[in-house]
Amino acid sequence: MNIIFKIDTWQEIYHSLQNNKLRTFLTMIGVGWGMFLFVALLGAAKGMENGFDKAFAGFATNSIFLWAQNTTIPYDGFPKGRKMDLHLPDIQVLEKKIPEIDYISPQSTRGNFGSPGEMFSKDAKKESYTLNGDYPVGNKISEKKLIFGRYINDADISGNKNVIVIGEEIYKNFFDAKKNENPLGKTVTVKGLFFNVIGVFRVQKQGGNMGSDNSAYIPFSTFTKMYNDGDKVGFFAIVGKNDTDLNVLENTIKTELKAKYNVSPDDTNAFGSFNLGKLFGKLTGFLTGMQLLTIVVGTLTILAGVIAISNILLITVKERTNEIGIRRALGAKPAEVRNQILLESVVITITSGLLGFIFGIFLLMILNALTEGQDDFPFYNPTVDYGEVFAAMGVMVFLGLLIGMIPAQRAVSIRPIEALRTE
Repeated sequence: MNIIFKIDTWQEIYHSLQNNKLRTFLTMIGVGWGMFLFVALLGAAKGMENGFDKAFAGFATNSIFLWAQNTTIPYDGFPKGRKMDLHLPDIQVLEKKIPEIDYISPQSTRGNFGSPGEMFSKDAKKESYTLNGDYPVGNKISEKKLIFGRYINDADISGNKNVIVIGEEIYKNFFDAKKNENPLGKTVTVKGLFFNVIGVFRVQKQGGNMGSDNSAYIPFSTFTKMYNDGDKVGFFAIVGKNDTDLNVLENTIKTELKAKYNVSPDDTNAFGSFNLGKLFGKLTGFLTGMQLLTIVVGTLTILAGVIAISNILLITVKERTNEIGIRRALGAKPAEVRNQILLESVVITITSGLLGFIFGIFLLMILNALTEGQDDFPFYNPTVDYGEVFAAMGVMVFLGLLIGMIPAQRAVSIRPIEALRTE
């Protein structure tokens, strides 16, 4: 198409658009607004996805939390209302019979699920906090962001050591955080026992971590010894293997525990659970739905804008009938007239699309600046896939050419003699 490389072509397009500034501006708004929505909504959806990924960073999202409750159905000689308990040997039974389990973390707590907290003290300060008994594997379920020291290890478990990993709020209460005091090796008192601080952790405010800055962790073996719990476990954090159906896994685990403890298969209350994987799946589906909705809304808006361009060009062709007749009379070929109109359509489409893209990116930059460092809101680094944007641009140009054929064909169909008679 040599017409593209002729300076006269671009001068004519410029004068055509220049002579109809308001009409050109209004025409460009449709496509520009569509691209703006496409970029802004797609970037916002990605920002939410990034925010939730950041909130759940270090957390095993394919997890199930399971605890014991009371039976509600009499079974095998046992009355209803029997209090159930979980025990450490249950882990071996479940892992042996259910290969879909990746690993199990047994945990116990004081200060969660309605139980009173434990009294912590150091020097003259006293405060009640949540105390948890944990295994090293527990840090794989919900990874603690350590700002001092380390987490519990196997030697702490086997040696029943009096060591403790405290939350940042406990650290700030008992130590001089303003001077960045190192708490490692120093002691706090819990239930009248001295514990050496081996670590301090921080929890993200978004809640991706199941812990709290007002809690502390000690070896599970030390915890059970303190409270004389034997092999009892407060709850299991169970992680399924990749591609495991967590709903099926949850039901299978409960079935095995009911069989072991002589509980009716129909009793739905004996063991309670929270399926984080199911919740996370719904969240992922919601984010995917948002992205698809964004693409649909943006595409339809762009299509509406391109159709508006066609309508405006039809009016333009009608107004330029006399001009087109003169060009035809001077020897302009039908293809040249058609290409001229098509080129105008593409120029308007690309220009308005680029402006919409620029303003969309600018809005995302503002949103990123406003939400940066806001840990209480799940929104982080809103970006767009440039491949999707270029694909949308390609669709815009194609639609501009396709729909531009209508006014272009209208221009070609005008007979030179009739066009010259038009005033």
